[in-house]
Amino acid sequence: MKYYPIYLDIKGRACLVVGGGDVATRKVNTLLDCGAKVHVVSPEVTPRLEALAESGDITLKRRPYRPEDLEGMLLVFGATDDATLNLSLSREAMGRNMLCNIADRPEACNFILPSIVNRGDLIIAISTSGTSPAFAKTLRKALEKRFGPEYGEFLHIMGHIRRKLLKTAHAPEAHKRLFESMIKSDMLEWVKKRDISRINERLRKTFGKDYEIDTLPKDAS
Repeated sequence: MKYYPIYLDIKGRACLVVGGGDVATRKVNTLLDCGAKVHVVSPEVTPRLEALAESGDITLKRRPYRPEDLEGMLLVFGATDDATLNLSLSREAMGRNMLCNIADRPEACNFILPSIVNRGDLIIAISTSGTSPAFAKTLRKALEKRFGPEYGEFLHIMGHIRRKLLKTAHAPEAHKRLFESMIKSDMLEWVKKRDISRINERLRKTFGKDYEIDTLPKDAS
């Protein structure tokens, strides 16, 4: 199987998770992190899902799945321990041309979930095309060691500087060289060590006196 890699904007979009166990809970957590409106259908749920429902973070229907639960959903996830139910959900979702993922059954999916390294705006997705989830997990752990939190903080700084420059009518090509020089510098190491003085010195030298950590949102530092 040759999969087409893609990143989806699911902010504010309805996504359905059928199942209430640990696997379903992990999928719900990831969906919430991406801003989705999550709907869960399951007679039994974990304490985490119960708490999310009570706080209004998810919509929970504590009953068995029904085909009408698919209405209006962008993504559909099957995460129950009932293989027959999971396959039925897959057929019904795909029959409506919906994107459907069934846990541990790649043959019943029209998309699969990669193993993810999340460092703020840096998202590294690892996939073995469903052939070896264990190897994907091993690669993820190796990449987590290679790419620490400083990468997310560095991108946060770069992103805010880029937006600030664009507001001053700079054409993207005009400051491409400036960003390349930042990438080639020791900025990542300074961010890792939280060496604010060196970071600010480099920002001022590269972009001008109005560019310092204090001019960015507080979490940029």
